Amino acid sequence: MNAVMKTWARRMAAALAVPVGLLLVLGASGGAPARAAEIVVGQVAPLSGVLASTGAQMVLGGKIYFDWVNAQGGVHGASIRQAVVDDAYKVADTVKLTREMLAKPEVVALYGFAGTANITQLLADGVLEQGGAALVAPYTGGESLRNPFNPWIFHVRAGYVDETEHMVQQLTTLGMNRVAVMYQDDGFGKAGLAGVEAALAKRNLKLVVAAGYERNTDKVDDAVKAIKAADVHAVIMIAVNKPAAAFIQRYREQGGGAQLYNISVVDPTELVKLAGLKNAHGLGISQVVPYPYRPQLPVVREYQSLLKKYAPEAEVNYTSFEQFLGAKVLVEALRRAGPLPTRTKIVKALESMQSYDLGGITLGYSPTNRIGSRYVEVTVIGSNGRLMK
Repeated sequence: MNAVMKTWARRMAAALAVPVGLLLVLGASGGAPARAAEIVVGQVAPLSGVLASTGAQMVLGGKIYFDWVNAQGGVHGASIRQAVVDDAYKVADTVKLTREMLAKPEVVALYGFAGTANITQLLADGVLEQGGAALVAPYTGGESLRNPFNPWIFHVRAGYVDETEHMVQQLTTLGMNRVAVMYQDDGFGKAGLAGVEAALAKRNLKLVVAAGYERNTDKVDDAVKAIKAADVHAVIMIAVNKPAAAFIQRYREQGGGAQLYNISVVDPTELVKLAGLKNAHGLGISQVVPYPYRPQLPVVREYQSLLKKYAPEAEVNYTSFEQFLGAKVLVEALRRAGPLPTRTKIVKALESMQSYDLGGITLGYSPTNRIGSRYVEVTVIGSNGRLMK
């Protein structure tokens, strides 16, 4: 995690993790309808631990859009409060902190959580159902959060099944049929592993080897040994920044020559920093939102402009861009929910967004659909350390 993002993480933790309150202001004596002076959106994010740099980017992507909306007068005259707490990517903390947030009636929606296992536990424990609040734009593509259908989670990104299908399609088209998976041994990693296995099975192929590592560690030596010995054409990693970088570095330094891929949840800048450019060069990374480095789409131009305005030290990043899109979805739902939004009204408002243009990117939800997009493409870390399409 570089110094700039550490600074952002500290600032966000201090500025955003504060007591929240929703003030209801009645209109003048003429009987004008009540309006919310403040709309509270709750975010549980990993601002410490192995996913800290990703968590800082997640919070930042929402913050720059909420700041801009507030500068324009808010939503129906109400300012948006982004109340953020740190779960350190720990499942038990995610559950505890979410319960605490949903116990506060002023929190009308949840936004931008991270972790397949974390959010799966929220569903298993009935936390979202009991709270009755929408969770918008979670940073996960886990199939357990999509199937069977649940009404509380509104996805902005494609799922890991979509990502792994796209990667396997690309690999097999190039004649790379011997595939290994290095995965995090939890709900996140197993979801990606299952996606790879299903994509291979569609093509009458089988996985050569699957090697796991323990969640919240970078203990990947056993995985390196197993995959190196298997002599595969390609390795698909279902891993977060630190263990992915550790695998890349050790596998390459031990002479591993397979094409390496990782699912979308990693930060290429962090991978280059941790694994070294020599090792990370050529890594393929699947992406679930359009390329944010080139201002070809109106929404990318908007994102780059607001990033420069509200976070001039920060760099363009896929994660912050994805969460920026999620913030736009949530703000539109708040607008549709009316001047005094409730949890139920916001769910209904999101369901009404059946074809919503964010500025060159269209997402859609309905009473029976919570998957806003299935967009996937693959990028590659170039010789200069930056992503190329």
